Amino acid sequence: MIRFSAKAIASVAAGVTLAGAGVTTALTYGGTSEAASSPQAQSAPAKTSQQAPAQTEKRAQSAAQDRMLLSVKKDKDPKTKAAKAPALPTGVSTATSFWDPATASGKPMAYETIASPYWPLGTKVKVTYNGKSEIGIVQDFGPAEWAVAQHNPPALIDLSEKMMKHLTGTASNSITVKFQVLELGKGPVYRHSGTGYSTATGTVKADKA
Repeated sequence: MIRFSAKAIASVAAGVTLAGAGVTTALTYGGTSEAASSPQAQSAPAKTSQQAPAQTEKRAQSAAQDRMLLSVKKDKDPKTKAAKAPALPTGVSTATSFWDPATASGKPMAYETIASPYWPLGTKVKVTYNGKSEIGIVQDFGPAEWAVAQHNPPALIDLSEKMMKHLTGTASNSITVKFQVLELGKGPVYRHSGTGYSTATGTVKADKA
């Protein structure tokens, strides 16, 4: 019968203990590694990281659509358009008549040609006399200051003789008309002050016809 000393037995026991601890550690790390490498464990955080940008993008798109709808609604709102549109001058003026071979705009004299001392070239003006209306285009400058001031109300408009004849039956005439500026031109202006300037530009309340 073989006998082992107490020291040998103690050494063997210590080795078994260390081996057990190694197995336990290996199993522990092995389990962690398998869990970390499993498809479910890897896909979960990846799925979360992909969902976050997608949700953020959807919220941004939704906010952009809301802003677009609000903008379209404002544009369609007649009150909003009315608030944006500048008020164009209307009032009463004496209208005289003229006919020149050339105009300040460089365009030939025509039926629709009118002249004004205060409206820019290219301005469209509706002129009404005794229920008849015509639309003229400012293509020349005038009348002169002295001619404007000698009439009451001031003579803010020179009509072509052809338009004057259509409205009154006489080519050379002086009449009181209602005017309504339909569109301001982009050309130069003859004068920026003078008799009747405030009425022509709508800077004060125009007289009633």
